[in-house]
Amino acid sequence: MTKRRNYTRMLCEGAILVALAEILGFLKIGHLPNGGSISLMMLPIVVFALRWGLGSGLLAGFVLGVVDFMIAGGIAIGWQSIIGDYVVACTLIGLAGAGHYIKNLGGVILGAVLGCAGRFLAVTTTGATIWGDLMPETFLGLPMSNEWIYSLLYNGITVGASAVVTVVVCVVLYQIGSVRKYLLGEDIPR
Repeated sequence: MTKRRNYTRMLCEGAILVALAEILGFLKIGHLPNGGSISLMMLPIVVFALRWGLGSGLLAGFVLGVVDFMIAGGIAIGWQSIIGDYVVACTLIGLAGAGHYIKNLGGVILGAVLGCAGRFLAVTTTGATIWGDLMPETFLGLPMSNEWIYSLLYNGITVGASAVVTVVVCVVLYQIGSVRKYLLGEDIPR
């Protein structure tokens, strides 16, 4: 019976944290043209993945990607950008689940960095290959002639800043005893 209760608990926590991620996505710290923003949207998925593991984290990220595109009025120029910027990018946040298997602060940091890096790589690739035709002539006062450089700069500002904030918040949460137990899944009956 414990395994079934744990599965139900995981599904409920996943639904709550996906909803929280979507809400945090609306609370933008900063915003750039074409939909890029700085927010704590990745944090709940990172926390979920750290707690429940890689497979569950990837699934929660996938659900977030679909929900985020549908609810947040995602900006896309075709099905390729929907898949790259939302479905793949958010799914890869679940890579944070790799830290689940290292039950200490190092695992939390590793997981958070991997999840954020996965999203960064996905949106940077989509930005360079799909959005590149819409690249402005200048960005931040710099002339732009290469789609990859533009995408790295643009996503470095938005996803990069969001990643730094996410990792820092995870480290702070780890310092709180009861939250540490939650992050590490120590309160889940085995």
